[in-house]
Amino acid sequence: MATHSTLTPALSGVSAQLAARLAKLGLTRDADLVLHLPLRYEDETRITTIAEAPPDTPVQLEVEAQGCEIVFRPRRQLLCRVQDDTGMLLVRLLNFYPSQQKQFAAGARLRLFGEVREGYSGLEMVHPRAHLVSAGEELPQALTPVYPTTAGVSQTMLRRLIGRALTTVDLADTLPEALRQRLALAPFAESVRLLHQPPAGLQGAGPGAGARPEGSPVAGPQAGASVEHGGRDSGRTTVTSSLGAAGKAMSLAWRRIRFDELLAQQLSLRRAYAARRSRGAPPLPATGQLTARLLVELPFLLTGAQQRCWREIAADLGQRHPMQRLLQGDVGSGKTIVAALALLQAVENGWQGALMAPTEILAEQHWQKLRHWLAPLDIEVAWLSGSLKKAQKAAMQAAVREGSARVVVGTHALIEAGVEFPRLGLAVIDEQHRFGVHQRLALRQKGISPHQLMMTATPIPRTLAMSYYADLDVSVVDELPPGRTPVLTKLVGEGRREAVVERVRAACAAGRQAYWVCPLIEESETLQLKTAQETHERLSVELPELAIGLVHGRLKAGEKSQVMAAFVAGEIQLLVSTTVIEVGVDVANASLMVIEHAERFGLSQLHQLRGRVGRGAAESACILLYAQPLSQAARERLRVIFENADGFEIARADLALRGPGEFIGARQSGAPLLRYADLDDADLVSTARAAAEELLNEHAASAAAHLARWMGGREELLKA
Repeated sequence: MATHSTLTPALSGVSAQLAARLAKLGLTRDADLVLHLPLRYEDETRITTIAEAPPDTPVQLEVEAQGCEIVFRPRRQLLCRVQDDTGMLLVRLLNFYPSQQKQFAAGARLRLFGEVREGYSGLEMVHPRAHLVSAGEELPQALTPVYPTTAGVSQTMLRRLIGRALTTVDLADTLPEALRQRLALAPFAESVRLLHQPPAGLQGAGPGAGARPEGSPVAGPQAGASVEHGGRDSGRTTVTSSLGAAGKAMSLAWRRIRFDELLAQQLSLRRAYAARRSRGAPPLPATGQLTARLLVELPFLLTGAQQRCWREIAADLGQRHPMQRLLQGDVGSGKTIVAALALLQAVENGWQGALMAPTEILAEQHWQKLRHWLAPLDIEVAWLSGSLKKAQKAAMQAAVREGSARVVVGTHALIEAGVEFPRLGLAVIDEQHRFGVHQRLALRQKGISPHQLMMTATPIPRTLAMSYYADLDVSVVDELPPGRTPVLTKLVGEGRREAVVERVRAACAAGRQAYWVCPLIEESETLQLKTAQETHERLSVELPELAIGLVHGRLKAGEKSQVMAAFVAGEIQLLVSTTVIEVGVDVANASLMVIEHAERFGLSQLHQLRGRVGRGAAESACILLYAQPLSQAARERLRVIFENADGFEIARADLALRGPGEFIGARQSGAPLLRYADLDDADLVSTARAAAEELLNEHAASAAAHLARWMGGREELLKA
């Protein structure tokens, strides 16, 4: 393997102002420029005549300007007439500078790149890229790359900086040659140079072309077309015999980049995993002193899946290194009792346990359950939230600090400065993706390397578990408790709202309870609150015989608890709510859920909301009330939720629709985001995972060089 020189530590030869702009693109080193690959390519290697230019397709023309005029039709714009040997064309500039007007002076020879379309007075180009042609100027020999950019950073500037970086940055291969050959991977230096400066003639190769993987838009065979690259979400690469040598080389180059990115992710997460296992943690062996008593007291038996997950967690807690385990399970699968057993194992070893949840409703639900389960064992469960009065909060903090509170449940209030745990042995974080990496780290730092259990009701598809969760041990509660009834899902247009209201009336008249969830309005929390209040008022008029409650995020904690307690007690028959009830609400008598403007919700939210019903023996239904017209994305989401009750199937569809970064909240999680790799390619993820283990075990220098190239020291907060 080639020797590795130190990668350039920072951007060279740029002003502080430009460096700040480039940093917005994640470009802080010359090495980052090498990995800043094109979004697409434009073909400026050929000239198309005006007469042959296909409509609405990027082409390059070489023309002679005939003169310009400024007109007001209806707004101020610059109209320039140009021609070649085959015809005349109008160039329309809606925003222009005096220099552009001079550029199109009569007699000037120009090259224009843009789309030709039919205008009011014949063929025209609107805002083409234009430059004056100098005498003897030759056409480029490579496709022109178009890069992701930001305000104040031009394509010309990026091309210049990247071109220079390709000559100054060490492009030595980070993979041992034997491994590279065994995996049939193209050399790194050859790959990045080809991707930044691909040869002409690749467009028109069709699906699976080497210029981009199958699934991305592909240009037709005409000259001058744009060609999309094979970045993330573009699907697998397919190499066919029709591509030609250059196309196959491009395909192999993109495969190398995707593999390298996945390998960097795997290396960083596995190193984080190893680093945590090297730290000491208090061993909390299973004694059965309290956990066995709880299992006897429970009015139900654990499912087989709960027992399996509990055994895995109990074994981890007995180790001398901190547990870092993800407990995942579908809505209603019974993760909370597994967490309760873990907390008790900490307590029976003389340590404290903490459970942090993202919303007050969910945290309070956990607190109430744990109090109910642990009271017969004489275990005090403290409650901490931002809404507690000063004296209450001080009393709870004192109980935690003095150690009398063996189990503590709360929201973000658990990580406030005044909360001190003398012996925190286990930290449980529910709906972990809703917390930022700093918040999870802050809870862990309340103890001396405590064990950590993270829970999520969003099932994790296999390839995601292999990539973004590669540094975690994963337990899956893949079985629902007995007695859970399937929820019937119905799609209903808003034109049938009156029939839905009657359905609610009938359900409540039969002694059942119902939820009515108001639309999600992302643009404005105020508007969302207004909508909830208006819906409550309208339903109160339409259903005067029912006791109707209202709960939303702006209610004071005491008011919210009062409404929820009344609903749990059956005093409220219909609960109008925003998405604050998405998780944590467990009312067995509630058998009907209405989600208004369901097309505005994401798949995960729809599945979570639907999981609030069907918790008792009564037949339950979820009505998705939607408004027309539906976008294609909304139509697909509603189709998936209508056809599937399995959270894993819904999660797989959600991952495909949203991409991994959004799916897991990667910007909060600390996980390295993927720019080019495609998680649909499970084989490549698996290959990268195996290669990471091999490098870490047998080629530590190669692993370090690979991480330096791709991560640049940005690993410090991975999976806190």
